[in-house]
Amino acid sequence: MRRPLTALLAMGVGAGLLLGCAPSAEDRGGRSGHGCIADYRPGRDYFPAKSAVEHATNFSIRYEKTYQVLTVREPYPGGRPESYVLVRCGAPEPKLAGELAGAPRIEVPVRSVFAGSTTNLPLLVDLDRLGVLTGVAEADRVSTPQVRARVEAGKAVEFAPAGTVIAARPDVLMSGGTEDPAYRTLRRAGIPVVPTAEWREDTPLGRAEWIKVMAALTGTERRAAAVFERIEAAYRRTAARAAEAGEPTPVLAGKMFQGEWYVPGGDSYRTQLIRDAGGTHPWADTPKHGALTVGFEDVLVEAGDAKVWITDMPWRTLAEGRRADPRYAELAAFRDDKVWSNTPPEPGTGIDYWERGVTRPDLVLADYLAMLHPELMPEHRFTFFRRIPRS
Repeated sequence: MRRPLTALLAMGVGAGLLLGCAPSAEDRGGRSGHGCIADYRPGRDYFPAKSAVEHATNFSIRYEKTYQVLTVREPYPGGRPESYVLVRCGAPEPKLAGELAGAPRIEVPVRSVFAGSTTNLPLLVDLDRLGVLTGVAEADRVSTPQVRARVEAGKAVEFAPAGTVIAARPDVLMSGGTEDPAYRTLRRAGIPVVPTAEWREDTPLGRAEWIKVMAALTGTERRAAAVFERIEAAYRRTAARAAEAGEPTPVLAGKMFQGEWYVPGGDSYRTQLIRDAGGTHPWADTPKHGALTVGFEDVLVEAGDAKVWITDMPWRTLAEGRRADPRYAELAAFRDDKVWSNTPPEPGTGIDYWERGVTRPDLVLADYLAMLHPELMPEHRFTFFRRIPRS
């Protein structure tokens, strides 16, 4: 989940108090020689393990002997490409010209990370680098147990205003994929801000491949490659099973908000998930990244007979949904109790789908297949979705 840093200013006092209990350098994943060059030798390649980017299109990594160049093509909607020079700890500062001369430089492996998006958190867990996490934007929105425990132990602070971040001086702040005015203050203070922009990817595997961005910062390229290969293989196995289903299952996806229904465009990652799970929806061929807005009447005409409705409504029961808008009862999926949500019914808890679900599309696809073709997944235990009961 993402929220602009400036929207969290009211939390500053509590964050400041927590800052007084900030962990030591060793506790924060201090380098202690790990990953640093102890005996620099010119000409040696200090990045023997290199990430190959195959699915993601919104970032690239170029390797040199002692540094790598991370480029995010669209750090936020409409943003210009941004590059970062990641210099191996212990290597001399590279002499760079052109656009890279003024690019932010980050010494890697980093020893402290402030996470502005919950999607950063499972990456650190999967890479076994949770020890470098020293700050989170909104602890009450975190669902990863290891992270919540770290915050409760005082090893990671809950941050809000720029002043809190500047006082803590993390090696890097991972943004929430937006351009918050507070980031300018952080950059002027010498704190690099690296965008978390996996949400600009149009495929589930492209989003998951952003684990390689975190790997570039933490020096865990080999582990990231192994983790991603397992995820990719599991995703492909599930997609292959779905291909055996035959006729695609008609799906209604999305929800109504402020009088308009938001459905996935044909070029969106959600449409890709539906296709790979053996489903289809009426707007699957509409060339649109992200969501489309349509009226309720359009939904009734085009998807009123859909067998499954996949949404993020937090309803405890379908009766609650009917009270919100009686027209929902006109949907076949609603009448047949085939409404699935990725949002827990209890307010105030983190939503794992928007945290680990981004990094584990293989588990999301397995849930999708079980929803659309339950006969193919009779023993499936859902990870992110729940079926909303009638009452």
